Amino acid sequence: MADGLRKGLASYGDAGFSLFLRKAFIKAMGYSDDALNRPIVGITNTYSDYNPCHGNVPQIIEAVKRGVMLTGAMPMVFPTISIAESFSHPTSMYLRNLMAMDTEEMIRAQPMDAIVVIGGCDKTLPAQIMAAISADLPTVVIPVGPMVVGHHKGEVLGACTDCRRLWGKYRAGEIDDVEIEAVNGRLAPSVGTCMVMGTASTMACITEALGLSLPMSATIPAPHAERFRSAEASGKVAAAMAKAKGPKPSELLTEASFRNAQVVMQAIGGSTNGLIHLTAMAHRSPHKVDLATFDKLGREVPVLIDLKPSGEHYMEHFHHAGGVPKLMAQLGDLIDLDAKTITGQTLREIVAAAEDVPGQDAIRPRDNPIKAEGAMAILHGNLAPRGAVIKQSAASPKLLQHTGRAVVFESVEDMTLRVDDPDLDVNADDVLVLRNAGPKGAPGMPEAGYLPIPKKLARGGVKDMVRISDARMSGTAFGTIVLHITPESAVGGPLALVQNGDMIRLDVAKRSIDLLVDDAELEKRRASLPPAVTPDWAKRGYAHLFNETILQADEGCDFDFMRGKGKG
Repeated sequence: MADGLRKGLASYGDAGFSLFLRKAFIKAMGYSDDALNRPIVGITNTYSDYNPCHGNVPQIIEAVKRGVMLTGAMPMVFPTISIAESFSHPTSMYLRNLMAMDTEEMIRAQPMDAIVVIGGCDKTLPAQIMAAISADLPTVVIPVGPMVVGHHKGEVLGACTDCRRLWGKYRAGEIDDVEIEAVNGRLAPSVGTCMVMGTASTMACITEALGLSLPMSATIPAPHAERFRSAEASGKVAAAMAKAKGPKPSELLTEASFRNAQVVMQAIGGSTNGLIHLTAMAHRSPHKVDLATFDKLGREVPVLIDLKPSGEHYMEHFHHAGGVPKLMAQLGDLIDLDAKTITGQTLREIVAAAEDVPGQDAIRPRDNPIKAEGAMAILHGNLAPRGAVIKQSAASPKLLQHTGRAVVFESVEDMTLRVDDPDLDVNADDVLVLRNAGPKGAPGMPEAGYLPIPKKLARGGVKDMVRISDARMSGTAFGTIVLHITPESAVGGPLALVQNGDMIRLDVAKRSIDLLVDDAELEKRRASLPPAVTPDWAKRGYAHLFNETILQADEGCDFDFMRGKGKG
């Protein structure tokens, strides 16, 4: 099999000429024959002026290149698209699959014997791993790392859990314009991803649990020198993999490794987004994430990481307490320690070397968890025939069994316009319902599931309400919020049938979410739904591709033709 510069030659009808032309042009960059005859490690460049999460990527790239060259291989950096959570219209999830396709095709199109993907901001790591699984080239994943913490009036701050908490106080009139502006400049004191257990941190921990990144790589703060030493070491591992031609993702990602990732996601108080991403990643492989199994793990795996929004600490505290290796040590027999990693070590060897930090309380032992059950529960019922998810670790215990009257918003726009209307008929016991915010409906399943508490209730002291939707929620958010209701309302799911005043019952202990309306009435409402049509936004380009092929949340919101071996 061809390797190095001879891989994947452009087609000119003459392979010898193709290689001759390739070498002639690349020599214009000043490379020597010695450099060009070595194994090639591709390195993705996801830096962008729009992406502060990836602000340290140029330094990471230089460190990776150093590691590759120290090991005798040739680094080649190439760009892919860059997705920043707060700079992606309509939502970063809409662009995740585009990044996955871009990354996969550039891996296939260009000669490389191994690939280093560098990501962090919420949808980049899943997009890159989806691509890596499909391309199946030896892969090292480098998370960019979390920000360091901020401070305000003697209080430690973390983006973006404290963004939401303090914005809620501002909406409730507890903070004035001057203070919220001061907070705005202190929430994100460095480059890097959110320093709480949001989606970015969740995906970094999952990646480490899958064995696709170096030990401790999930938690090293973005500006720390250790981050760049880890990147150099990652370059060395990638060069060794390029020479050995493995291991490939298909050799590392087993049923056991995907189960390990699910255990870790529950134990860290992970983001609900992580479930969608892990599902999409698994469906690129011969394996899958089964929601019933995931829920069963949630009953067996306690939350051991005391980290916002489920606990009190921040990512740098998790790191200094021993990181993911120490967590897996505490999880013990819940983790399959025979799973292999990119370093050639098993998790057993990595866990055996985990640091023991006296007095730390960010990583709890199993006999003293912060929550007895895992982060997430899967719900079913006549509102969610194919499932819904709730992050019970960040919910209000008193609302986990609740029956209330539906207050329905037809869309994100409708919710934005009406939620603070003084005349809105709503009280604290009601259930706020948002529909047409799923994969097709919004489009892109935005993080709109964290519906704001109506201002008149917030100013009356209401801190939480039951909220349900077919949308997603940021992993940094908190509250009693049911998400990913599947099928979504835009494709005729039961959420489309809810009317103002209907009673909805949530019972997390029984794993149920039900609309208390009889079947005959629901069938009558279903018959009156308008027929599905292609919306104006989906008439051309990527939007058309998205609308025609996007899957539901229980299948990872991938495109139907991108799973496994493609469209059946």
